[in-house]
Amino acid sequence: MFEAITRLFQKNDDVLSVHDPKLAVAALLVHLAAVDGQMNDEERLAIRAALMDHYSLDEAGVENLVTQASLRDAEAVDFYKFTSTLSSLDIDDRIEIVRMMWQVVFADKKNHEMEDNMVWRVAELIGVSSRDRTILRNQISKAEQG
Repeated sequence: MFEAITRLFQKNDDVLSVHDPKLAVAALLVHLAAVDGQMNDEERLAIRAALMDHYSLDEAGVENLVTQASLRDAEAVDFYKFTSTLSSLDIDDRIEIVRMMWQVVFADKKNHEMEDNMVWRVAELIGVSSRDRTILRNQISKAEQG
């Protein structure tokens, strides 16, 4: 019985804390991809590529992260749990998060109004200026459509 209780309270290394920036970013990207009512293959691939690139993850690592992010996103009632973790990062990291968000938005060559609104809200919550957000939007839009 003591072993069962000990196992219950041992930290599982495969489970990330909600305060882990990687998990927070992944949860926001998962939510963003589905905010327009559907998540397509291009958006799934964009999420995986952005996370693998930015965090130097392998296939198994990104799969675990996206799975956990999907669970955390389903439990969340708002973005605060995720954005509060991210707002303390360096500005360059926060700008990169907004860049990743735009990559997911434009992965399907469309920009739904709800996606645009979510990027705007998250950028505001993590302290990325409207100017930076708009510049990134224009850069990614041109890159994805050109």
